[in-house]
Amino acid sequence: MTGVRIPVVDLGPWRSGDPAVRARVAAEVDEALKAAGFLLVTGHGIDPALRSAVREAARAFFRLPAAVKRPYAVAVGGRGWLGPGAEANAYAEGAESPPDLKESWSCAAEEPTGDAAVDAEWFRPNVWPAEVPDLEPLVTEYLARSRALADELLVLLATALRQPPDLFTRHTSHPTWGFNLNWYPGTEVVGAPLPGQFRIGPHTDFGTVTLLDRQRGKGGLQVHTDEGGWQDAPYDPDALTVNIGDLMARWTGDRWRSGRHRVLPPPADAPTEELLSLVYFYECDPGTRVASLPAPVGRVAHEPVDSHAYLREKLRAISVG
Repeated sequence: MTGVRIPVVDLGPWRSGDPAVRARVAAEVDEALKAAGFLLVTGHGIDPALRSAVREAARAFFRLPAAVKRPYAVAVGGRGWLGPGAEANAYAEGAESPPDLKESWSCAAEEPTGDAAVDAEWFRPNVWPAEVPDLEPLVTEYLARSRALADELLVLLATALRQPPDLFTRHTSHPTWGFNLNWYPGTEVVGAPLPGQFRIGPHTDFGTVTLLDRQRGKGGLQVHTDEGGWQDAPYDPDALTVNIGDLMARWTGDRWRSGRHRVLPPPADAPTEELLSLVYFYECDPGTRVASLPAPVGRVAHEPVDSHAYLREKLRAISVG
């Protein structure tokens, strides 16, 4: 990418335990998150066969007739099927935009805390399509591995800030998370893109850290930086793409930037291109008070926020209708 480098970080050396190696990896992470808010991570240990199996099961659902999928329809933040026209991520930036050109299957944290009010909002049971029975066990295994990896990355992020290793993980004893299987079909399904319409419109993620398993495509992920504008995100089939969200940027006092990104519409020279992404949004415990780290780590002292009041407002902002 012109003007900025999104590095590939191999977790193998980080896991070696050698202090000098860990310090070097942490410094590289710090620089990348200051520049673009994105990393590619290899050595993560999530089996590519599992990733492929999840993707194929999801594809089996999305290719069902709309009438079969419709009973699972939900609004943004719900558990089930987000159909065509349900979401416009550019709304979060205050932009007028047509709806995103995608469908999603969405699930989220469901293990109750015992607090009825918290559980009713954040830990409701998930729904699974009876037509694709393989989807639930495959996603459940993928989610377990994703949560373990996310906590490991939060320790790496704390180290990159030269803070205690549990700076963030002390707030993930009973966290919320969201998981979207995003299906980006070609124009034979979604039609020709309208002016300013994307598979996902320009936005930043809202929370702490996002783990993305994506496919290479012409109508794929782009990342925005001040130096280079919009650029195609680098791709490595063995890597997960990792970016931080708005809450993490606030937490670091804007030392790190929330990675602004978009997913291009189906390309004119490959209109039938179909992509499917696995997106894991990892958050913190409900009610976490997110306060900016002071200088010299932080650069801007934001007003402290309740993590989940903040997240709920952001989710409302991108709902269509």
